[in-house]
Amino acid sequence: MHHVLQQLSEAVSRHQPVAYTALVETRGSTPQKAGATMLVFPDGSQVGTLGGGCVEAEVKRRALRLIDDGQTELLTFNLDSDYGWDDGLICGGRMKMLVDPVRGETEFAYYRRLLELLATDQGCTEAVVLDPDKAGGQAADRFLLDDSGAIVVKASREAAAELPLAIAEHLRPLTQRPRPYVAGGVSFLPHLRRCRLVIVGAGHVGQKVAELAATCDFDVWAVDDREQYCNPERFPLAKRLIVGDINTALSGLEIDHNTYCLIVTRGHNHDEEALYHLAETSARYVGLIGSQRKIKMIFEDLLREGISREALSRVFAPLGFDIGSQTVPEIAVSIVAELIAHRNLGELPARYRRASLMEDVAVAST
Repeated sequence: MHHVLQQLSEAVSRHQPVAYTALVETRGSTPQKAGATMLVFPDGSQVGTLGGGCVEAEVKRRALRLIDDGQTELLTFNLDSDYGWDDGLICGGRMKMLVDPVRGETEFAYYRRLLELLATDQGCTEAVVLDPDKAGGQAADRFLLDDSGAIVVKASREAAAELPLAIAEHLRPLTQRPRPYVAGGVSFLPHLRRCRLVIVGAGHVGQKVAELAATCDFDVWAVDDREQYCNPERFPLAKRLIVGDINTALSGLEIDHNTYCLIVTRGHNHDEEALYHLAETSARYVGLIGSQRKIKMIFEDLLREGISREALSRVFAPLGFDIGSQTVPEIAVSIVAELIAHRNLGELPARYRRASLMEDVAVAST
């Protein structure tokens, strides 16, 4: 999305007309989900994708016409024999596309503000009117809303000055990390803040997790007491590197509900120190690597140090999905897969949930 908007900005700066297209609603099985975007240029070239195949070709054909007309439209495609036969997409799904010609600075104003919000990692939501009879206004009216639900900018001069009631009623807080949805005749396209991932331990596992997680839209912070491990050469994609004693580094570190924490240090004592500081924070996720025996010992020690049972029961330990991992890259894949599932779904799917090892610690303590 960010890349598409950057390319759009460059086209406008060159005074090159372009059509911005976005998938705003899907039903059933479709090759892309709502939120996918694509630019169509007058020569037929494109940036981004809406799923490929016949549907994308038809969107491009109609987008080229709309560049000349200057009109914004909503297009609906049913994935049946009309658009799916050649691509194997006869699955009964439906896709609704927004096609918006951008021919100068006036039309780009909405996208400029969206690009600014995304570039500064400020959460926002696009609300697109699909059904005026339910939502009011006109079809394809768009409102860009900040994380408090206030209007940042409108895409249509004719759009109402006040937020339509249907949008206000159905807007979901970004703190719930909603995915794109349709309600009250409106398509809601949330743009969520990136989650921070604090990796305590810059060894081989921490390094590989950082590399993979950064490519999956986590902002990585690495923490270690060894500069020869925690440095830009080994963590080129990290947003922040913290070198220092674990107790000092983690004491007072900014941890909020948008933060994920992994403890993958080189030893039992360092793991315990890290968990002491992280277990009772407001972090969305705290995970600890290691054997069940080691984890239970750490839990027992921290209980004696006053860390609550409730906080320890929320710790993901041992962390990562059980995929039979043997090598460091496989371990990293299992960990990052768990992080993605937790971030995108709000919690782990039932088939991947594990009983907390605190249950065994409680039995052993009685």
